[in-house]
Amino acid sequence: MTNRAFAAVQQFGWSRLVPSRRQAATPIAMRIIMATPAQTSSHDLQAYAVLSIAALCWAGNSIFGRLAVGEISPLLLVSFRWLGVLLLLLIFARRYIRQDWSVLRGRLPYIAIMGASGFALFNALFYVAAHSTTAINLGILQGALPIFVILGMFAIFRVQVTRIQMVGVIVTIAGVVIVGSAGSLARIAALEFRLGDLLMIAACVLYAGYTVGLRNRPEVSALGFFTAMVAASFATSIPLTVAEAIAGQTQWPTAKGWAIIPMIVLFPSFLAQICFLRGVTLIGPNRAGVFINLVPIFASVLAVIFLREKFEFFHGIALVFVLGGIWLSEHGKEK
Repeated sequence: MTNRAFAAVQQFGWSRLVPSRRQAATPIAMRIIMATPAQTSSHDLQAYAVLSIAALCWAGNSIFGRLAVGEISPLLLVSFRWLGVLLLLLIFARRYIRQDWSVLRGRLPYIAIMGASGFALFNALFYVAAHSTTAINLGILQGALPIFVILGMFAIFRVQVTRIQMVGVIVTIAGVVIVGSAGSLARIAALEFRLGDLLMIAACVLYAGYTVGLRNRPEVSALGFFTAMVAASFATSIPLTVAEAIAGQTQWPTAKGWAIIPMIVLFPSFLAQICFLRGVTLIGPNRAGVFINLVPIFASVLAVIFLREKFEFFHGIALVFVLGGIWLSEHGKEK
């Protein structure tokens, strides 16, 4: 997810916030978002394609996180990631920052908290976790995010949770426990979990808090808001990187590390957002949100192909529990 900021773009109020086509000179990435959808099956197919690409990019973050181990220190990677995304957005979305600035500057403390928790701290925990768990585990645990959001909405806003949704929550948590314990009943009984899995669960809690916080987002464009949060995320990452250096843990990128940085910037951080925005424009946020469930599946497949990780039996059971729990939670909503 996931850097994936998929919850941010999913909840912005798309018909109002996605800009319309105006200028022929608009950069190509923005024209992808602005294209007006037609009610045809071909547009459905296009939506399925771009949303699948978005999920694939977010799943790829688990692979990049594992590949980065030993090639660049995790907190330095977070700084490079958000610096790169910020530079791209200043090229493609600067006019939205200008038009939204009068509103954004009045919400700077809120934006700072959102960017820090949802982007900088989430990714810091994610990349540190990648040092002590597998990409498959990262992907499956990240797939449980919707359940943490449901719990957060109930805890903070008392949003009603139906009985079927509660069953879904319990089933998904069972899947998370299976991943964290590697399917070992002895480890479950002894409450023994890998540090990386615990860090990833903490990252999911942070991102869920960020998602819940979107309920109070300012009334501005999606791209303007996203750019402001990315700027806040980069600012937050600087003291984290300094602390890493003081602790003597900084590792400057190797040649492979320098190659990984632009991959993370372009795919899970930028292209995934562009594709998801386009998909939402074509078929709406509710249908588009279903494709997020592909992230743990894609992450597992990519990990087996590119990292030669072994897909264990407990991974399959956990994946069924996580996706099944999310399905129950989605279909258990009050009509």
